[in-house]
Amino acid sequence: MTDTLNSLFEAEIRDLYDAEKQLVKALPKMAEAAVSEELRSGFEEHLQATKGHVSRLEEVFQSIDVKPKGKTCEAMKGLVAEGQQVVEENKESELRDVMLIGAARRVEHYEIAAYLTVIKLAESMGNDTAAELLRETLSEEEETDEKLDALCEDVLEIVASSAGGKVAPATATSKAPRAG
Repeated sequence: MTDTLNSLFEAEIRDLYDAEKQLVKALPKMAEAAVSEELRSGFEEHLQATKGHVSRLEEVFQSIDVKPKGKTCEAMKGLVAEGQQVVEENKESELRDVMLIGAARRVEHYEIAAYLTVIKLAESMGNDTAAELLRETLSEEEETDEKLDALCEDVLEIVASSAGGKVAPATATSKAPRAG
């Protein structure tokens, strides 16, 4: 039962721990499915970072004297399943790379939101050790999202040039300015 700040923090950390461990299993599959060497390399690099996130979360568990144990993260389960669906239902192409990047960015945005929440919880509990560890991971997640954004632009240029410079007409939503 989650009825205290401490129990909420523990539940959130368990959820993140499971989410990161799911990613450790999913990222090699995404790397293998990537056409672009740069995307493949990016997924492999993020796999190493994600293993570090798991270790950092283990340190957070230590800071609250709790044994590291995950609680199934249903959100990540769904996000990973969507990424797997992209691989299974789309032929190998730069366009599939764009879809993989989209799936990866949705994962990053979920993680960013989750880390922002647990950082606030750690701060409100006065757990500076956990807050600092979590901030470090948040920074890496934000950096990964920025790299994916830039990579998406590069891959979209390849898609456009391979289509003879013609891309499908933009929709009203695709013309919206990017946030940030």
